[in-house]
Amino acid sequence: MPSETPYARLTPDLVLDAITACGLWPDGRLLALNSYENRVWQVGLEEARPVIAKFYRPGRWSDAAILEEHAFALELAAAELPVVAPMVFAERTLLHHDGFRYALSPRHGGRAPSLESADQLEWLGRLIARMHSVGARAAFAHRGNVDRDTLIAQPVRSVLASSLFPSSLHDRYRHVVGRIDRLVAARLEAVGPVRRLRLHGDCHPGNVLWTDAGPHFVDLDDARMGPAVQDLWMLAHDERAMEALLEGYASMRDFDHAELALIPALRAMRQVHYAGWIAARWHDPAFPAAFPFAAEPRWWEQHIIDLHEQADELE
Repeated sequence: MPSETPYARLTPDLVLDAITACGLWPDGRLLALNSYENRVWQVGLEEARPVIAKFYRPGRWSDAAILEEHAFALELAAAELPVVAPMVFAERTLLHHDGFRYALSPRHGGRAPSLESADQLEWLGRLIARMHSVGARAAFAHRGNVDRDTLIAQPVRSVLASSLFPSSLHDRYRHVVGRIDRLVAARLEAVGPVRRLRLHGDCHPGNVLWTDAGPHFVDLDDARMGPAVQDLWMLAHDERAMEALLEGYASMRDFDHAELALIPALRAMRQVHYAGWIAARWHDPAFPAAFPFAAEPRWWEQHIIDLHEQADELE
């Protein structure tokens, strides 16, 4: 499958055929959901609730890494945590059809959480603590870590190799990402060793859906090993929000408050990674359509300015 168009053959008919291959009966209703790294569809079924079909990006994760994600989700669900886990067909969660790898899960709707609500933040804190208690039972062997290589070195290589990035900005970009990398390394050393555990990895508000029964977590596609604070900081828009999250968290599990000093480093690494992700995926037709601003030199100029501001915060 050509890497330039990884989903060129993923037609609606192929999606329906993949669902039928599992012994399910689609009714023809398909809804493409908002996903860029993978392709995700809501598929209507005859006389049953719709399912979510996730087709994995070719070449991103190994089969072993995807199966670790699935096993973690099933382990969390078995611990009665509100996590959407993959469906099992003939003892398999990772399915194959016509060259694509995919998984199915039940459809669970919901709305965004209210991050202004202390009650909701405490609730999320309790659930994340329980998730981390399960995550601390074992380690991932195939899914990598929240670290400088993954979130700085690799994305920087993608940016510098991309025709998307203006050559006139190379020196300025190299300077600022070098500064970020040194400061992140210094912050990690200053904080010292922290316990790493299996994480959701991308626990931002879009991956938490709220219903009248409470919240549930979706999309463990970025699950990795890392510090507990990685699953907290993206839900806290200010100190009061973090206090509410930690109040809930501490009622279920101890939290090492030294990890709070990692937040500026994690924020800076995420910002570097975001630009590198766009650059690395620009060949996928979905990316120019979704991120047209990245084709403008002024966006990259602003990105460099933003990184300097992150570096200033780290200092």
